[in-house]
Amino acid sequence: MMFSRVACNAARRVPSAGRMISSSAAARAPAVLPDLTYDYGELEPAISGEIMKIHHTKHHQAYINNLNAAMEKLADAEAKGDVTAILQLQAAIKFNGGGHLNHSIFWKNLAPVGKGGGEMVTGTLADMIEAQYHSMGELTEKMSAASVGVQGSGWGWLGYDKVNKRLAIATCANQDPLEATTGLVPLLGIDVWEHAYYLQYKNVRPDYVKSIFKVVNWADVQERLTAATS
Repeated sequence: MMFSRVACNAARRVPSAGRMISSSAAARAPAVLPDLTYDYGELEPAISGEIMKIHHTKHHQAYINNLNAAMEKLADAEAKGDVTAILQLQAAIKFNGGGHLNHSIFWKNLAPVGKGGGEMVTGTLADMIEAQYHSMGELTEKMSAASVGVQGSGWGWLGYDKVNKRLAIATCANQDPLEATTGLVPLLGIDVWEHAYYLQYKNVRPDYVKSIFKVVNWADVQERLTAATS
């Protein structure tokens, strides 16, 4: 059976210096922590309330704080025409900006059991999964294997390939954002940094990944696919 799988570092294109920076950094509104649509404890037992609170208010907030600080420095460097400083800031912007983007998707990808969590929806997404993977079980098996197999910290993704008009399983190291590094539109992300699961699952990443599918908000994944294909 054929299926698509992509690694972020394999598909990365190095942008020119002109494309790496934003000419409107000074006018950019600061990033803010998004509100969750559920309480921290509502994803239990899949993800503990303690993990959710720390993950959201500490880890995600730290990415936002560092991104905003880097963007302020970028605006100052652009105003001064300091190309060296601009280039030096790119790594911090990519890492913290990616962390903000990835987590903003992650929270919406989840929902409590009884409020849509773990419930597949009918529509284009279900049809594409059936056509490419033949069953939801096979998709989750392949996505789980990819996510568990990430070396060190990173993310497992289900994305949409606009060029080939098909779903694709991908992995990204650290906080590399999926679309910016592979061109795939992010539909569903699984955070496999240890801060996402260690307090509850210790070093048993496979158990965490297995549990997270019980609270996937497939309606949100469908909405993202609809937007990507429209």
